[in-house]
Amino acid sequence: MTRALAVLTLVALLTVVVEATDDPHPLLAVALGTTYAAHSVAALPWLARRPVPQRWWLTAAHVCLQLPLGALLFGAAHAGIGATLLLLVLVSQSVLLLPLPAAAAVTAVVPFVHLGMGWADFVRNGLGLLAAAAFTAVVTALLQREQRARAELAEANELLRGYAAQAEELATTRERNRLARDIHDGLGHHLTVVQMQVQAARAVLSSDPGRADDVLAKAQTQASEALAEVRRSVATLREPRTSPPLRAALEALTAEASGSGVPATLEVTGTERRLPEEAEESLFRSAQEGLTNVRKHAGATSVRVTLDYGVDGTVRLGVRDDGRGLAGAEAGVEAGAEAGAEAGAEAGADGRFGLVGLRERAAHAGGRVSVASVPGGGTELLVEVPG
Repeated sequence: MTRALAVLTLVALLTVVVEATDDPHPLLAVALGTTYAAHSVAALPWLARRPVPQRWWLTAAHVCLQLPLGALLFGAAHAGIGATLLLLVLVSQSVLLLPLPAAAAVTAVVPFVHLGMGWADFVRNGLGLLAAAAFTAVVTALLQREQRARAELAEANELLRGYAAQAEELATTRERNRLARDIHDGLGHHLTVVQMQVQAARAVLSSDPGRADDVLAKAQTQASEALAEVRRSVATLREPRTSPPLRAALEALTAEASGSGVPATLEVTGTERRLPEEAEESLFRSAQEGLTNVRKHAGATSVRVTLDYGVDGTVRLGVRDDGRGLAGAEAGVEAGAEAGAEAGAEAGADGRFGLVGLRERAAHAGGRVSVASVPGGGTELLVEVPG
């Protein structure tokens, strides 16, 4: 708008100069027009940069200076078109820089430059200039509103781009965390079993080759399961994962644990029902992590997995062993405190990631994870999810 008004001002000044060539004394009109135009072109960008309260007072002073100067120019130019255009530029500046009532007052005052005429001429010409000034004010206000709308739209687009970038970053972080949990809970579980079975096979290789061969066969089966787990994780990136019913998956887990040397049982209570995918995944991975930790750290002779479909809409999974439990020193707090139990469980699981992943999965499903332990009396992992 500032550049456009500057161009219009220069065009109006050129019109004043051209019209003055027919005047026997053109210097006064040209001098007044040049002064008016120079002040107008210089003042507008300077005033636009001022703070709003200060700008209003300075603009009022600018208008009070330009109106008399415009009236003198209007008389010296014999009410020419150029002088009229310069007055209309002042109306546009008032709309841009002043509050609406003040701009309307300037628009109403401009036609009074015809006061030196007769009454009939004043009414006729004054109404014409008033209509032109009102038209100029309305067009300027509309252009100003459109310019503000463009600026607001550009700002909104910039905010949307920022939000889109944040959403993309958040989605990337969530997917990275999901992959980390899948690797730890799936592949890590199978490799732990393979490692323990290979160690057991090496221990009896010289004394009982037949038994060693049986254990190595189980290790090979676990390695195949690990490879299948990797393939399932990769497939999940391309299409939704398909999983067996929760009870069947838990039966396979407990059978696997029993085959690895720690007798495990599964007890299911309540009315079985299909749960949301996130809830079933959380319960399955929790059982998998719990059984892995029992085999690695608990020194247990048995472990019991319970799955309770509660009538209150909550499904609870527990993994309880009869092992050594979590020592108070290992937990970092007094035995029995949940925070200490969690710290001990994480430490015992080589663990910064095990319980953290379980808590994240449960939280995504709207549930929670807790660990209870008594030194020498075993440990219980409890997961509760809505379903």
